[in-house]
Amino acid sequence: MLEKVKVSDLTVDELRAIVQETVREVLLEVLDPDRGLEVREELIEELQESAERVKRGEEPLVPAEEVARRLGLEW
Repeated sequence: MLEKVKVSDLTVDELRAIVQETVREVLLEVLDPDRGLEVREELIEELQESAERVKRGEEPLVPAEEVARRLGLEW
């Protein structure tokens, strides 16, 4: 268990480090909400198979801009 420390007992550098790490963690959560989640093996296999079909010319490669347009997103 972590020892409880009062803010008044921290140095400015220690407090600054804690604040920076907290901000970093929050930004990562906001910018990458899937961070830390595992990818199911079935999805990995499906993506690999799709990539192989594209390489063989069996499946068209759709540019990201087209995908965004189809989904009504601004690119």
